Amino acid sequence: MRHALRPGDAYTVNAQAIEQIEIKIAFLERANAELSDVVFRQHRDIEALREQIGMLASRLQTAESDVTPRTAAEERPPHY
Repeated sequence: MRHALRPGDAYTVNAQAIEQIEIKIAFLERANAELSDVVFRQHRDIEALREQIGMLASRLQTAESDVTPRTAAEERPPHY
C-alpha cells in the first residue's frame, strides 16, 4: 500500500537517504583509517622481525663455521 506523497515528503525521504549514506561513509572512512594504522604497525613489526631473523641467521652461520670437528676420544658415548 503506497501512501500519497505531500510536497515536502520527497525532500524528507531524500534528506534521510543522504543522511544514511553520509553516516555509512563516515563509518567506512573511520574503519579505513583504523585498518591503515594496523597495516602500518604490522609492516613496522614485520621489518623488525626480518632484521632479527637476519641477525640470528648470521650468528648461526658464524657459530656453525667456528665448530671444529671432535675426535672420537672427545665424543661422549651415546648413553650419556
